[in-house]
Amino acid sequence: MEKHRIPASELIINPDGSIYHLHLKPEDLASLVFTVGDPDRVAQVSQYFDRIEIKKQKREFVTHTGYLRGQRVTVMSTGMGTDNIEILMTELDTLVNVDLEHRTVNDQKKVLKIIRLGTSGSMQADIPVGSLLASEVGIGMDSLMQFYPSLAEDQSIAELIRQELGLGFLPYQASASLDLLSKLDERFFRGVTLTCPGFYAPQGREVRLKPRFEDMISRLSSIESKGKRLTNFEMETAGYYAMGKLLGHEMLSLNAIVANRPKSEFDKNAAKTVDTLIHTALELFVA
Repeated sequence: MEKHRIPASELIINPDGSIYHLHLKPEDLASLVFTVGDPDRVAQVSQYFDRIEIKKQKREFVTHTGYLRGQRVTVMSTGMGTDNIEILMTELDTLVNVDLEHRTVNDQKKVLKIIRLGTSGSMQADIPVGSLLASEVGIGMDSLMQFYPSLAEDQSIAELIRQELGLGFLPYQASASLDLLSKLDERFFRGVTLTCPGFYAPQGREVRLKPRFEDMISRLSSIESKGKRLTNFEMETAGYYAMGKLLGHEMLSLNAIVANRPKSEFDKNAAKTVDTLIHTALELFVA
């Protein structure tokens, strides 16, 4: 039986044979991928590579691929928000699991290991600025998963959030790769990360516009289910985890805690904390 060909309008390939948004070809990508939100942070990671063989950029997607301790590694930027993560995850998967020339899905699927290195704010007073946190679970407050198949995972924390805030929708809940989590050590807190569709009101911040939900941080930080509590805010983790589950890739989100919201503190040494996260992740995940 002839394989289904993905139409040109659905899978856009650039004239040079690269995938549309990321501007990458399959050979540009390593099987271990570190991601960062800020395009300028790509070089902060790749400066520790022994050598860099590929540097490419398209829009906010900057990619460096090279070698560290004999292992091929990619680091790339994503921009902010789960809308960008949906593009990233779809196109990374396409690079390894679709024949771009014939526009057909490969019979044998490849699994990527994708590790986010991001910044985040703690919603618990006992998780200080300057610490590192691994997201065991991500809770998505955005609408991305309204457009994809349901996740076959426990949604109990998501349901408690819906009840607490009186939301008209159910947030989605997805978990990290147990294999990648197992490689972490005592340098990391572990927690449940709330992925928000914005930086200000969706994370309980007020500048001129008053957030709809009063006392959002204290209300959410008190939620507990099966011994797990909400620990931090950011804008991508749940999108990574949900797309990773659906596509069959190993995902992990690691956070440099640069703000403590209950204490109204911001990390004066945030750049150093981020660099510590980078060093630690490369130490633990690159052989």
